[in-house]
Amino acid sequence: MTGSDCGKWADGATLAPSERLNAACFCVGLDVDALHEAIEAACPQPGFLALLQERCPYAFAAHPVFVSAQQAARIRALVDAIESVVALPAYQAEVLARAPAIARHQPGASGVFFGYDFHLADDGPRLIEINTNAGGAMLNALLARVQRASCESAQDRLPAAAADALEARIVAMFHSEWAMSGRTRPLRSIAIIDETPAGQYLYPEFLLFKQLFEANGLQAVIAAPEDLRLRDGVLYCGAHAIDLVYNRLTDFYFEADASAVLRDACLQDAAVITPHPRAHALYADKRNLALLSDPVQLQRLGVPESTQAVLLAHIPPTEIVTADNAGRLWNARKQLFFKPFAGFGSRAAYRGDKLTQRVWQAIIAGGYIAQALVAPGERRVSAHDPSQALKFDVRAYVYASRVQWTAARLYQGQTTNFRTPGGGFAPVYETPDACLDLQDGPARHCARCAC
Repeated sequence: MTGSDCGKWADGATLAPSERLNAACFCVGLDVDALHEAIEAACPQPGFLALLQERCPYAFAAHPVFVSAQQAARIRALVDAIESVVALPAYQAEVLARAPAIARHQPGASGVFFGYDFHLADDGPRLIEINTNAGGAMLNALLARVQRASCESAQDRLPAAAADALEARIVAMFHSEWAMSGRTRPLRSIAIIDETPAGQYLYPEFLLFKQLFEANGLQAVIAAPEDLRLRDGVLYCGAHAIDLVYNRLTDFYFEADASAVLRDACLQDAAVITPHPRAHALYADKRNLALLSDPVQLQRLGVPESTQAVLLAHIPPTEIVTADNAGRLWNARKQLFFKPFAGFGSRAAYRGDKLTQRVWQAIIAGGYIAQALVAPGERRVSAHDPSQALKFDVRAYVYASRVQWTAARLYQGQTTNFRTPGGGFAPVYETPDACLDLQDGPARHCARCAC
């Protein structure tokens, strides 16, 4: 491909620079040996590498994903727009009224690791969902350190130094949560809490977090919610007093019996809990997408027209499934994606064209949204076989309205799954919007690589 072919692919289609790189650039990739060396050097505990390979065999993709500067800017603009709506008293009153009572407790903290997940459409990014306990940040920091380039123009753009900055921002974020909650003494201890944590897919990441916290002078433990005790207004895990809980539970409102102590600690402000039930209700309840994509509702809430324009351009039309609209949604199902209100990890989420009548009956029984289907991006993974490609989405890790890090997830199937050979987390490299030339012959190197 030469400069005269700029922007054209073999089938004549016009592609943006980032799309062309996703289709043809293989000059940056994962150095598996370097990855293993980095993991062994980090050494959270003996046998960590074997644990990571056994538990998360498809955590790291072989190639990065390219996103245009314009797409990245639009992602940041949408984050700003959503944050401005969430701050409106009218919006908070509406979404908190339908949430469990614990969500109306205001703990002061903002909430760590919001994950804004996007598909990249031809005319801009589309927000698929927001999560309030998005995993993978530490794995992405590890991955960033071991990217290798085979062309000089890419080498100085690799994100190893950015990984150090990300880890520093992570530590600062937890200190910020502590301070925002009105605490004046220094933060001393953190408990990473999840159900049967050692059995979780991302348990290796918990170990990385524990090591990071301890390297920065914080006592850290990994525990299940039933390991916690509340005594005299202080939260304990064993003999250790816990200042802050890094909450990885998917029991978002602490409704399970095992979460009873955590629920009491939240309501009594016995410890800083982040993310917390209020954050989930304000951001991650899928019904919020129906509100944020409805111009009538946005107008009623007093959202400025300029903000409405950003929201409506980047959030696919979404509505709550009810008995009244079930027939219409069934007829339009091939253009829709169905998700439970409190879904996570793509569980119980369905593409409409894959629905069976049995599943449909469960959907119309209640608790689902229908979202306009937006195709994911595509990343070719072979320089020699164009048919070898994986889907991808883009996750922006957000704290206090700022994008901390952006990663992609490569996969096959209906949804992200971390079960695809060659798939997993991938670094995201921002490209300029100007046209880039690719060398003639097999597309293995970028002539002016923007990665």
